[in-house]
Amino acid sequence: MAQLESFSTFGMDARHKLAFWNDRASESFSPLVSEPQDIRAFNGSIVRGSIGDMTLSEVYSDAQIVRHSRSHVARTKDSMFFLHLQLEGESVSRQDGRESLLREGDFTLCDSTRRYEMIFTGANRMLVLGIPNATLRRQIGCPESLAALPMSGGRGASGLLSLLLRKYWSEYHQGLHEQTAGRIAVAILDLIGAAYADMPQALADRSSLSTSHRIRIINFMEAHLNDPDLTPTRIAEACKMTPRYLHHLFSDQDETVARYILRRRLEACSRALQSGAQRGRSVTAIAFDYGFNSPTHFGRVFRAKYNVTPREYRREKAGVA
Repeated sequence: MAQLESFSTFGMDARHKLAFWNDRASESFSPLVSEPQDIRAFNGSIVRGSIGDMTLSEVYSDAQIVRHSRSHVARTKDSMFFLHLQLEGESVSRQDGRESLLREGDFTLCDSTRRYEMIFTGANRMLVLGIPNATLRRQIGCPESLAALPMSGGRGASGLLSLLLRKYWSEYHQGLHEQTAGRIAVAILDLIGAAYADMPQALADRSSLSTSHRIRIINFMEAHLNDPDLTPTRIAEACKMTPRYLHHLFSDQDETVARYILRRRLEACSRALQSGAQRGRSVTAIAFDYGFNSPTHFGRVFRAKYNVTPREYRREKAGVA
C-alpha cells in the first residue's frame, strides 16, 4: 500500500520554524533556502510519497521566496527534474532566464542541477513530482531546455496530465497497491512526453547545442550579476566563444545579453528594496551590490522599469505614505 510521510511547522516555536522548514524541504526535493515574507506568521507543510522511482509531494506554504543557489547546486546529489503543479494560489518560477506564472492547474519543469527561484506571494498549495534525470530523458530528448516554460492545465495533453496528477494524488491518500501505482506511473510519464511533444525545445537536435550554450551563458551571468565589469566581451571570454557568436545565440530570444543583465539586476535590487532586513542600507549601497556603479544611471533605469524612483518604490512597499 502507498506510504505517506508528513511534516508541518504549525504549532512550532517561531525561533525553530525556519530551520526545520528548510531542512525538511531540502531533504524532500533538493538543497534550497526559504525566505518567508513573515517568519512569525509563516507556516508550511509537506506530505510526500513515491510512485515507482519518482517522488510525489503536496506542499503548503504561506508567502515565501525559495532559492536553489549555486552553492545548493554543488550540494545536489541526485540529478532530478521537478514538475511543479499549482493546486491553489499562484507562483512564479524562474530558471535559465525564463519565468513562468502558474495558476491553479498549470505546471512547469525545474532542473535541480541548475539554479532556480520560486516566488509565492500568498498562501498556496503545490503538487511536486520528482523525476530522475534518466527516467525523464526516456520521454523527452532535451528536458533541460524546457525549464520554467509554463504549461496550461486547462487544455490539450498538458490539461490531461494536470487532471491525472491531481486525481492520482487524491486516490493515493485512499491507499493504492504498489502494482497499480506502478502502472499509473507509466501512464503519467507517457502523458508528460505527450504534453511536451509539440514543444520545439524538447527536440534533441542541433538546436540543443545552442540551448546548452545559452544555459551556460545565463548561469555565468546569474553568478556574476554583482560584477560591474560584466560585459558581453567578458562573458564570451569566460564561456570560450567569440562575442559575435554570443550575440548570435541570443538573436532569436526576447532580450539581448545586455538587456537580460539589466533586467535581472533591477529585479534583484527591487527585492532588496522590499526586504525588511535591508531597510537600514542606502539605495546606493544596494545598487552597488548588484553591479551598478552610478547612482544616477541606476535611478534612471529603475524609474524606466518601475515608474517610480527607488526611494519611492521602497516607501510604497513598506506601506509608508
